[in-house]
Amino acid sequence: MMDDTAAEPVEPARAVRRIARLGLQDFRSYAALTLDTDSDIVALSGENGVGKTNILEAISLFTPGRGLRRADLADMVRHGADRFSVFAQMLADGGEHALGTGLNPGEGRASRVCRIDGANAASPAAFAEYLRLVWLTPDLDGLFRGPAGDRRRFLDRLVLAVDSEHGSRVNALERATRSRNRLLEDHGSDARWLDAIEREVAEIAIAVVTARNETAARLHSLISERRNDASPFPFATLEISGELDTLATSLPAVDAEDSYRRALRDNRGRDRAAGRTLMGPQASDLLVRHGPKDIPAGLASTGEQKALLIGLVLAHARLVFVMTGIAPIVLLDEVAAHLDPRRRAALYAELVALGGQVWMTGADAALFADLPARAIHLRIENGGAQALP
Repeated sequence: MMDDTAAEPVEPARAVRRIARLGLQDFRSYAALTLDTDSDIVALSGENGVGKTNILEAISLFTPGRGLRRADLADMVRHGADRFSVFAQMLADGGEHALGTGLNPGEGRASRVCRIDGANAASPAAFAEYLRLVWLTPDLDGLFRGPAGDRRRFLDRLVLAVDSEHGSRVNALERATRSRNRLLEDHGSDARWLDAIEREVAEIAIAVVTARNETAARLHSLISERRNDASPFPFATLEISGELDTLATSLPAVDAEDSYRRALRDNRGRDRAAGRTLMGPQASDLLVRHGPKDIPAGLASTGEQKALLIGLVLAHARLVFVMTGIAPIVLLDEVAAHLDPRRRAALYAELVALGGQVWMTGADAALFADLPARAIHLRIENGGAQALP
């Protein structure tokens, strides 16, 4: 179990960070769409299939990775077009900033473009200076009963929201591990090449598991310190299980790297027979328990799992603010529809208390009747949006 005594950073002063205007061009179902959204709560309603989630997906591209659907960028281009663009006018730190991303056709291969105030940015990680993102989608409903790989991706998303370089480390680890696996397949490979790639794998792997464990420990500590047994969203307890995680948390980083490197060398025969590297961050699992009942989250009822997941995402949003000073933009896709009126009211109150901008979708406009009067409610239909009172 994570250490409840982990020190929590002092909560910083809040600063307004929100998307005041969002523009899409040839993105998914939209030929062109512009939304004025200068409010801390934006609700999108409309029938299934009209493109509500597409809007949230467009926003999710202002962070490293492939967005909340984990789709290939080429699949986001509207049918008949050869590129797409997403524009966000951000209010941040008392000023305005123009953020843009998209896919442009190149000579031979399309490339992702990122721009900040008209200047090219090296990667989506540069957007982290202006906004952080947290999201919850229906795809996560089976998280606690699904495969460990889903929970690792969820965990990496938690880390990425507070550490914008984490995605680069995870990608570098995947490349290095694939290189090792290929060398193992070639029985004639020079042992010195394996030594070199295993040194690289060990260094990156320890960095990845350390970042995961530190973030999980901080989140566990924050949940423990702020738990409210009366909340309709039960608190969770967190633990990361994995042979390498135990190694990384029990030794200094340099010693952990050396120990893992020796393990890789000693297990070359086993890994060659398996066709893959068996020990490493790719074998870790995020273990979540339903705190009040003290049972594995996967054994809770469907409704309890949904409430537990919402509570976990809300706690993560608070952690992002504590660690970065930026109240994150929260994207919630079809969340309110699965809640009874009491939990829905509690969710809206929690979202307001977060202090960041919230984007929500729902098929039924009545779900948003209890939102604060300052909320912007848009009806999405026919490739456009209509403001509702």
